[in-house]
Amino acid sequence: MADQPRRPRTLSDARSEAEAAFKRATTKVAEAPPKVTTAPGIREQVTLRIDQDVLEYFQEGGPGWQDRINAALRKAAGK
Repeated sequence: MADQPRRPRTLSDARSEAEAAFKRATTKVAEAPPKVTTAPGIREQVTLRIDQDVLEYFQEGGPGWQDRINAALRKAAGK
């Protein structure tokens, strides 16, 4: 291949390239889609640290202690 002579770069060319590069680097990425709300009654598994005495209090009532904790949390949250 024959070497082609380099065309001298003008200030406006360099500025245009710099502005285009800056625009590409600073353009906001499309926002994430909105979080889908879940249907009522669907529960999500989480890990929660509760003081031992509080846990024992709810477990003393036998099976259903997790539902009782959930009800207490809903009441505290005003739901």
